[in-house]
Amino acid sequence: MRALQRLFFGLVVVYLLLPIAVIFGVSLNARNTLFFPPQGVSGRWYGAFFTAREWWLPALNSVWIAALAALVAVSVALPVAYAAWQGRSRYARLLLFTGFVPFALPPVITALGALVLWTLLQSYGRPHTVVFSHAIFLTTLPLATITLGLQTLNPQMVEAARTLGADPRTVFMTVIFPFVRPYVIAGYLFAFVLSLNEYLIAYMTVGFTVETLPIKIFNSLRYGYSPVMASASLIFFLAAVVIFGAVGRFGDLPRLLGADPSRE
Repeated sequence: MRALQRLFFGLVVVYLLLPIAVIFGVSLNARNTLFFPPQGVSGRWYGAFFTAREWWLPALNSVWIAALAALVAVSVALPVAYAAWQGRSRYARLLLFTGFVPFALPPVITALGALVLWTLLQSYGRPHTVVFSHAIFLTTLPLATITLGLQTLNPQMVEAARTLGADPRTVFMTVIFPFVRPYVIAGYLFAFVLSLNEYLIAYMTVGFTVETLPIKIFNSLRYGYSPVMASASLIFFLAAVVIFGAVGRFGDLPRLLGADPSRE
């Protein structure tokens, strides 16, 4: 029975990694073609990704957009989650529910809404539109992680700090925030990675005025084929692996995945 389980999970791993293996093989083509298995072996397409402005500039755009969008998402999620955890405002839980709505909707709905909004505000195509649009869509991720972190906080620690005379700001900065900091960082990283790879909302808000890497890859598929696309995809995949690995190493990953600490 155990052998069958190992075989099954091994097949699942192969199934999940097979597309990545194909992309890796395509990125090693010696010829300028998207072909698998590769026709010759060359690493020059990775060099082209970092040296050709038409590739590294969209990648840089994706990075700074993702960094700012994740920062805005965390800045919104933290006070909302904290207010809902305190339960002092009757609107806090409504805000908490509202924060989960965008991620539950299909991305095309959010993209269409963003397109209409920024067009009405005469801001279509400006860099800040994609930042705020991504932030709205991805606020759910830090909101979920921070909410989970606050739920694991022992209320007696907060009461002890208040009994010793600490004001609300001191309690938050010295007791609450240090405890939930890993969850804040995890939420930021989750939002960063998803913004980094998001295509539809970026395309609907900035079009080709601020070209991100997903938009660049899509354009390259339309107008020509190059192994640089595979190299760029693999580099961003490895970046996501490193980031999620950091979350698993330094964050409370079992809790983020839904583990119940009361049963441990």
